[in-house]
Amino acid sequence: MKNQLLNPVFLVSAIIVGILVIIGAVNPSGFGAVASTLFDFTTTNFGWFYLIAVFVFVFFLFALAISKYGKIRLGPPDSRPEYPFFTWIGMLFSAGFGAGLVFWGVAEPMSHFFNTPFADLEAQTEEAARVAMGYAFFHWGVSQWSVFAIVGLLIAFLQFRKNRDGLISTAVEPVVGKNKGIKHTIDSLAVIATVMGIATSLGLGILQMNGGLNAVFNVPNSIWVQLVITGVLLALYLTSSSTGLDKGIKWLSNLNLGLCLLLLAFVFIAGPTVFILNTFTLGLGDYFANYITYSLRLTPYKGGTWLQDWTIFYWAWAIAWSPFVGAFVARVSRGRTIREFVVGVLIVPPLIACLWIATFGGTALNSDLMNGTNIAEVVNSDLTLALFETYNYLPMTDILSILSIALIATFLITSADSATYILASMTAEGSLVPPLIAKMVWGVLMAAIAAVLLVAGGLDALQTASLVSALPFAVILFIFMYAFMKMIRHEPIPQRKLKQPKKKES
Repeated sequence: MKNQLLNPVFLVSAIIVGILVIIGAVNPSGFGAVASTLFDFTTTNFGWFYLIAVFVFVFFLFALAISKYGKIRLGPPDSRPEYPFFTWIGMLFSAGFGAGLVFWGVAEPMSHFFNTPFADLEAQTEEAARVAMGYAFFHWGVSQWSVFAIVGLLIAFLQFRKNRDGLISTAVEPVVGKNKGIKHTIDSLAVIATVMGIATSLGLGILQMNGGLNAVFNVPNSIWVQLVITGVLLALYLTSSSTGLDKGIKWLSNLNLGLCLLLLAFVFIAGPTVFILNTFTLGLGDYFANYITYSLRLTPYKGGTWLQDWTIFYWAWAIAWSPFVGAFVARVSRGRTIREFVVGVLIVPPLIACLWIATFGGTALNSDLMNGTNIAEVVNSDLTLALFETYNYLPMTDILSILSIALIATFLITSADSATYILASMTAEGSLVPPLIAKMVWGVLMAAIAAVLLVAGGLDALQTASLVSALPFAVILFIFMYAFMKMIRHEPIPQRKLKQPKKKES
């Protein structure tokens, strides 16, 4: 254990994150200003790279799934899935979306409805509502999950098929070699990107919890309340983390998915059910029809920052998350075939996300369009109130709000718990049973970064932090694809067993 904690990746990444925490605590406004400058630089100069990268990842994964390599198992040839399908999907959903979807499920379509993605599209019209829903589906669809799947696929293949460690550097060894300096640099970069990505989601969830407590119990919407929430969540996810993967995370993941389905079913029935179904169907149609256009859309002739604020931010956020979510997806996908993995990861969670957005976002859109409410205006002034403002026009408002606050809390605990496990593993030489002290260290540092970002500038600072750390890791993902194809070509392809004809009885 001592040697694991003294390895260069743990020391370097922990020191760098610790320094960022100190700088942010001493000079929060300066920290926020630097993050904002870096955000502008990366989105202006490298937005095109994020768009092309994610577009390529999607086609690579689907081509792999339908190829002969799709039959290969992420484990020994005779292995079978470690977790039941429902539990597996619950773990994927909790780690990959978590509180982010609860935050943006209403906030995003209503934001696009109020400030449209296209300059010539009139806001708060039926056409604006349709475009808003289609773009929300696009942002939470297969593109985001393709980033997680690339990382998860290669790590699962190495860990369970080749009995190697689950380090990011090990995954790129076929391309960059075994130079220790390069390997430690790549692993440290992955750790820092993960910390910034999870801190972003942790901060978003804390902001929304504060908004919910304000809506239900009139708790002040202030930085001090947010810091108290951060402290409480820290204590809870460190407690969960100490119980191990098969207890805390597994139990909470099932609770998350069950609570999600409960809220989803209630709003679907109590809300405008037919409108939701129509919105979901039309939204899927618009998603497929506009997929290529939206995937490669930029505005070099018209200018504007809408794409930087939304699509490019989402892709960068996903890339920053990918070392953590990918490693976690790998850890819970042992025994599945590559085809099962790709279809499960790229289809099921995005479908659940689109249904969630159609149900909650569709309910809000219907309320504004048909009943003359002003949810979009409230969302424009305070994103954290989006979900709770929508509940004001549904029965059992307070109960829904309290359940949603509980759901956000359990999502945050699950995501942070998962992240402490993955970070500890990444900084303990890829151990599947990392030392508890390493999980504690990363748990505290994640909460500290989230707190610093909240003080430094709230939502804007949270968004910029994830973007900056994602750029170098996007390059590593291309190396992942090349490395995977180099290795998979040498794998034996499972052959279907032919049934022997029955012998006729004499």
